[in-house]
Amino acid sequence: MGIDTRQYAPPENSSTSPPQPIPVLLTVREPRHEGANSVSARLVLKRLAQAAALAVVFPSALLCGFGRIERLYTLFAHFQALMPGFIGNFCRAAFYKLTLQRCSIDTTIGFGTFFSRRNACVGPFVSIGAFCMIGRARIGARTQIASHVEIPGGRHGHVRDAQGRLSVAADDEILIGADCWIGSSAIVMANVGPGTTIGAGSVVVKEIPAGVVAVGNPAKTIQSVYAEIAE
Repeated sequence: MGIDTRQYAPPENSSTSPPQPIPVLLTVREPRHEGANSVSARLVLKRLAQAAALAVVFPSALLCGFGRIERLYTLFAHFQALMPGFIGNFCRAAFYKLTLQRCSIDTTIGFGTFFSRRNACVGPFVSIGAFCMIGRARIGARTQIASHVEIPGGRHGHVRDAQGRLSVAADDEILIGADCWIGSSAIVMANVGPGTTIGAGSVVVKEIPAGVVAVGNPAKTIQSVYAEIAE
């Protein structure tokens, strides 16, 4: 807000005239939206980086048939897992965007993490820590997964034939709802409901409902997440 201090000259017969008020003109300036401009600039830079990452990983995605050629998919997935820093984060998100059944480009996938099956789905704004192994899973939006978490395809990785010998691999799908937190080194072999917290080191072998905190081996519900917030 600016102030115009210009004064009007008094009349010639000022000695006999009553004092004249000095008008002050106020100028209202439009506020600057610097915060919005900054966010907009960061978003543009992010989109440019994502576009560059898509261009970099496109040849490897094409060579593996966009995930359909399993051996080549695994080779390139391992290679992407070892790319360091923020460049690796962008490239992993771009690679899985092109190869998984469904994966948002707005995902963070940490160093050493890879998806062993292409028939996985990852929602927007999911964050996955370092050195995780994820099989056939469906991960809801905004879920956060800490480091060293394993999500194999169900409780039975292989089935046995009539002679008790291991045969074909089982490929069950694990459902993890939106807004979950999966603690470090947890093993998730059953579905987890939306908004649920799984404690570090827990082993989930039975389905965990929505909106609870579950810990232990095997993981058991100990309280509601709303009780945790109240504390």
